[in-house]
Amino acid sequence: MNEPRKLEVLRAIVEDYVHYREPVGSKALVERHRLGVSSATIRNDMAALEDEGLIVAPHTSAGRVPTDKGYRVFVDQLAAVRPLSSAEKHAIQSLLEGADDLDDVLERTVRLLSHLTNQVAVVQYPQLGRARVRHVEAVGLAPRQVLLVLIADSGTVEQRVVTLGEDLDHDRLAVLRQSFLAATAGKPVSQVGANVAATMDSLLPEDRPVAAELAAGLAALAAASREERIVTAGTAYLARSNSDFLLSISPVLEALEEQVVLLRLLSEMASDARGVAVAIGHETAADSLAETSVVATGYGRDDAKIGILGPTRMDYPATMAAVRAVARYLSKILAGS
Repeated sequence: MNEPRKLEVLRAIVEDYVHYREPVGSKALVERHRLGVSSATIRNDMAALEDEGLIVAPHTSAGRVPTDKGYRVFVDQLAAVRPLSSAEKHAIQSLLEGADDLDDVLERTVRLLSHLTNQVAVVQYPQLGRARVRHVEAVGLAPRQVLLVLIADSGTVEQRVVTLGEDLDHDRLAVLRQSFLAATAGKPVSQVGANVAATMDSLLPEDRPVAAELAAGLAALAAASREERIVTAGTAYLARSNSDFLLSISPVLEALEEQVVLLRLLSEMASDARGVAVAIGHETAADSLAETSVVATGYGRDDAKIGILGPTRMDYPATMAAVRAVARYLSKILAGS
C-alpha cells in the first residue's frame, strides 16, 4: 500500500463528503481529483482505509464516508492552519474594534465567528483567577440603596444594587468608596473581600455596619465575576444541518443550553502546535455531543476558550483558521481595553 496516496485518497474523500454531503465513490474521486491512478487502484485504497476504520459505507451504495477516526487522521495531517484572506481579516477587525464593553465584544465575536463558519460559535467569559481590580464605584440611588460596580482589568464589569439597613448620605458614601478603592485597586479580584474587610478598623465606628454591608456586596460581585459563563450564537445552523445527525439534535441543543458539558470540554481542550484544539465525535467524551466536533482555542491573558461546535462533517481547515484568527483579534482588543 502506498501510504502517501492512501492519505491523499482519504483527504479527497473528506473534502468531497464535506462539499457534496453524499457518500463518495471511486469513480467520483478519479473524476474530481488528479490522483494519477485507476479506479481499481482507488477501490483497493478505499478498501484498505475501510479496514483501518477510517471510512465506512453508510448503506449498500458503493460510496464511503469518513468516520471519526478518519476525520482525526485528516485533521492531524494538516501541516498548518492557513491564514484568512485580507478581506476576512479586515471584516473581523472592523467589527470587533467597534465594541463598547466586554459584553458587546463577546456578543459581536460569537456572531462574527458563527457567520464565518456557518456553525454554532461559543465563547467563554474570561476567567478572573489572575485578573486585578481596575476600579470600584459606589453610586447612591436612594438613601438606603447603593449601586456597586466592580471593574476588572480583563474588561469584565459586575454590578449590583445593595439595600442598606440605614440611610447613607453622599459624603459618608464618598468616604467609604475611597476607602474601598484604595484597598482593592490593582489587587487580585479574588482578594476583594479580604482587602475590603481589612479596612474596617480604619473607619469610624458608626460607619462600620453600613460599610460591612457594602463590603459583602463587593465580595459577592467578585465571586460572581469568577462564575463560568458562555455566550453562543448560530444555533439555527444546527437545524440546517439536521441531516448530518443520525439521531436527534435535541441532546446537542440541551448541552448548549445547560453549558455544563461544554464548559468541561472546553476546559480540557489544549491547543496544539497550530494554535487550535479539535475534538471529533466521541472524543468529546459526552454522549450528547457524540455526533459533533468542537474546534477551539484560547484567547486573552487567562486563556478562556473560543470555538465552534457543529456536525463532524465540517470544513476543518477553514474552521480552524477562522477560530484562530478571531481569537487573536479578540486577544488584541482585550489587551488594549
